[in-house]
Amino acid sequence: MKRIVNALNKLDWGKRAYAVFVLYAAAATALPAQTFTTLFSFDGTDGEAPYQAGLVQSTNGDLYGTTCCGAINFSGTVFKITPGGTLTTLYSFCSQSGCTDGDGPQAALVQATNGDLYGTTIVGGAYCASVGGCGTVFKITPGGTLTTLHSFCSQSGCPDGSGPGALIQATNGDFYGVTAFGGANGYGTVFKTTETGTLTTLYSFCAQSGCTDGAGPYAGLLQAPNGDFYGTTEDGGGCAVGPPGQGCGTMFKITPSGTLTTLHIFCSQGGVFCSDGRYPSAVVQAANGDFYGTTDGGGANNGGTVFKITLGGTLTTLYSFCAQSGCTDGESPAAGLVQASDGNFYGTTWVGGADTFGGNDGGTIFKITPGGTLTTLYSFCAQSGCADGENPNSPLVQDTNGHLYGTTVYGGSDACFLGCGTVFSLSVGLGPFVETQTTSDEVGAVVKILGTDLTGATSVSFNGTAAAFTVVSPSLIAATVPAGATSGKVQVVTPSGTLLSNKPFRVLP
Repeated sequence: MKRIVNALNKLDWGKRAYAVFVLYAAAATALPAQTFTTLFSFDGTDGEAPYQAGLVQSTNGDLYGTTCCGAINFSGTVFKITPGGTLTTLYSFCSQSGCTDGDGPQAALVQATNGDLYGTTIVGGAYCASVGGCGTVFKITPGGTLTTLHSFCSQSGCPDGSGPGALIQATNGDFYGVTAFGGANGYGTVFKTTETGTLTTLYSFCAQSGCTDGAGPYAGLLQAPNGDFYGTTEDGGGCAVGPPGQGCGTMFKITPSGTLTTLHIFCSQGGVFCSDGRYPSAVVQAANGDFYGTTDGGGANNGGTVFKITLGGTLTTLYSFCAQSGCTDGESPAAGLVQASDGNFYGTTWVGGADTFGGNDGGTIFKITPGGTLTTLYSFCAQSGCADGENPNSPLVQDTNGHLYGTTVYGGSDACFLGCGTVFSLSVGLGPFVETQTTSDEVGAVVKILGTDLTGATSVSFNGTAAAFTVVSPSLIAATVPAGATSGKVQVVTPSGTLLSNKPFRVLP
């Protein structure tokens, strides 16, 4: 069942037009829980429904995220939260007349190399007043000063797109993203924007007959080491008979200059359930070079899938959800995956699981090996009133302390109908590590290294080659890529032990 339907009953109609999830129901039995902690429950005054956005770890050691709704203007917030659960609301949207500062942020933030955070709102902005706005790109400092960089749909027909998703910062310093709507054909775009907001539309979807190139790219992009960008569309591809734009989704590659190649069309083989899945979410590139992702529907049991796909477009379905009676293994993985420091992938399902109090539709957290062995780690709504949260819909993030962090759309405080959502952590026994803010750079470049308890670090090396460094704070080291360094893991020696980077660092020629 496609997710482009009435996403949040709590949104006004303009926001609903852009929301993208479906409410399912399933029966389940109890499953064992892991070490799970509800860190914060929203109550509406501090935001509501952290929908799709996920969290990002900042160089100051805190986590940053957004809520799509609630707060003083009922239009969502930017917040920061410490790993221990202390939350601060940094900005409430629609603080300007006509919501020219944006309204309804639903995508994750990204911290740029300049230290500021960049994001989007799905509606609001200076244009499209008749539908509540077409969205914005914004910058916000870690302290909460917000600047609107671009308002979408400034021209008739919205050639620059509308309804933007998440941004990523590319190796050239610019930001790349997608819009779900608008563009030359009305079915979304790929765009780039500078740090100051100069926007260029690179591609408009549904440029091919029947939208075989895809339509409705909701999930964010990733940039591979080859310099190209990879992403998915939730519609198009041509699996369904109907108006242009209908379909089961695609995976695509696009060059920095805008040349697009469709790598896979989901459900192209037909069938009742689509064995390869339909309606894909964001993909991540694994250490082995392949891409891994999820589909919200389809698969052997029509409960969604986990898949891998090669750079050349060869897809393998690794797991089909609802394989267990009552969908106790989860159903509808509406968010992407994260590859943790142990090499396994972690993700969530929107519904299903073995919750006790929520009618068996609270959703799950799962682990899946690169080969496809799935373990359900936690089923939401295991506490009375779903105080632990309900219906996770955003990717997990692994903090450098080793724990996984995420959000739920519903559950938690009962101040809102169905609950206002939560922030949670899950410990699965993984130890601390370090993370480079950029995963590639040249010799002589200064690289930011994120970590936990870095005070007193005695050495930093790039694949065994010692580097000059400065400990900026307990969560940040600035290191210079040394002459003679080769691509590989970054190592930091601290008084409490030796930390390795979760990903290899690539030394550019």
